[in-house]
Amino acid sequence: MRLSIGLLLCVGITVLAFVLTHSVPGDPVAANLGDRAQNDPAAVAAFKEKNGLNDSLPSQYFTYLGNLLHGDMGTSQQTHRAVWDDLGDKIPASLELALFAIVLALVIGVGLGIVAAVTRNGWPDRVIRVVSLAGVSMPVFWLAQVAFYLFSFKLGWIQAGGRLSPGAIPPDEITGLYTLDSLLVGDTGTFGEAFSRMILPACVLAAFNIGVLTRFTRAAVLEALGNDYVRAARAKGLPESTVIRRHVLRPALTSILTVAGLTFGGMLAGTVLVENVLSWPGLGQYAYKSALNLDLPSIMGVCLFVAVVYVVINLLVDLLYGVIDPRIRLS
Repeated sequence: MRLSIGLLLCVGITVLAFVLTHSVPGDPVAANLGDRAQNDPAAVAAFKEKNGLNDSLPSQYFTYLGNLLHGDMGTSQQTHRAVWDDLGDKIPASLELALFAIVLALVIGVGLGIVAAVTRNGWPDRVIRVVSLAGVSMPVFWLAQVAFYLFSFKLGWIQAGGRLSPGAIPPDEITGLYTLDSLLVGDTGTFGEAFSRMILPACVLAAFNIGVLTRFTRAAVLEALGNDYVRAARAKGLPESTVIRRHVLRPALTSILTVAGLTFGGMLAGTVLVENVLSWPGLGQYAYKSALNLDLPSIMGVCLFVAVVYVVINLLVDLLYGVIDPRIRLS
């Protein structure tokens, strides 16, 4: 049932994305042909004919949908390659970055949220609340620029710019994730370089989400701490760590998991600024360049990928609800 709803949602998103993409002010002919070619009627007619721009908008949509069902997402007008191939090259870079960032955000954010809730109104709670508020208040593009200038350019502590240094040979492609592939082939040197270059963009990407997860975790744990069964567990003399782990953290996990799922989807979809500032060759840079060039097939491909990511993540989160709390599965 949920899978069917997810598929219907994806079809609905194709309609919405197609209409919005084609409603953007601008002329794709001028954006792709340049000043000289757009004044050539023959070149303009050939471009429109090749890309189906002479057809009505509904006709263009159904043609696109039919091709999509056959695995054809169109040809990028900027790279002249299949959009599917472009996405296959860019997605692993963004996925690797987002996975590292979400692990950082979960470990630090959930940990700080638990500490803040347990020490409510104490000095650790006050410090953590200020830090989390700062995390959610700082614009990502500004933080990326400051972090790059300070830690990479000025102090030279962290390498940044690209997944590997110029001229370095990537590891043999297995998954497309450089850190994982280099480990699988036993290339520790490439692993170290790929990992070190991922630290700065991952920390910048995680900063906002650490603040969000800290605040949600604190609120969820505080709500669980007020339940009678927690007071009963403490009255039985259970150690505080056991009370927190068994009777507080588990019921709080459902709301934390919801936020974590949305956060991960947001990281994959929202890396445009971080990737452009820190020169990370992922999906964000591809989306940015596609938007600048009015590359409609590429924009549609990115939109569909983001939509599928959100649908899949929400489906996984729904399934995990039942694992965490069997009452949800039974109902």
